[in-house]
Amino acid sequence: MLKGLGEDWIPGYKPAFNFQASLVDAVVRWLDRHPDWLAPAARMAMGPSPSALREEAMLWIGPPPTHSNAPPPDELEQMTAIARKSDVAERDARNRALGRAGEERVLAHERAHPISTGRTDLAERIRWVSHVHGDGAGYDILSFDADGSDRLIEVKTTNGWEFTPFHITRNELAVAEERRDDWRLVRLWHFAREPKAFELRPPLGAHVSLMATTYQASFL
Repeated sequence: MLKGLGEDWIPGYKPAFNFQASLVDAVVRWLDRHPDWLAPAARMAMGPSPSALREEAMLWIGPPPTHSNAPPPDELEQMTAIARKSDVAERDARNRALGRAGEERVLAHERAHPISTGRTDLAERIRWVSHVHGDGAGYDILSFDADGSDRLIEVKTTNGWEFTPFHITRNELAVAEERRDDWRLVRLWHFAREPKAFELRPPLGAHVSLMATTYQASFL
């Protein structure tokens, strides 16, 4: 259940899926009454420290979720339903401390890679765009491929598993379409325990189901 809620499960206890639906409702109500539990300073400290970033900057980056590596259909459907009920995507999107920590982790990875190949010139040009200029650019980090071409990286972070849903803005989607060759979405998951990542390239509709969740209302 904690897996479906986008949270770490208790160490030593393998996630089980034969629990009562009422238990989910009870836990969601408790989380609603204790929002600070989701990201107090102590929990964020579980993420990588600055010294750890320097020592182990490179991230584990694996394949994105697909039907071929998905859990059994019943399990996936159950976890997806739990995530919708507690709106894990909205919660992660509002958690600015989590988002910032995830961007910092990916920034460290991006800088470490060219340094490891002797391209310190590229590492020095990498910029944390969202930190300096805000979120309007449609991506968080300006990085570079080995040939010097741009990598425009949008970072999405969760403490949950790799199938945890996430929010993406209209502006981010627009930039993804305009800069298809350069734009990347790096999904950082299992962040509080053992950060892992995968990368998605446009068109995003080929990888995920995009569903409108908000609308802008204008007066006629």
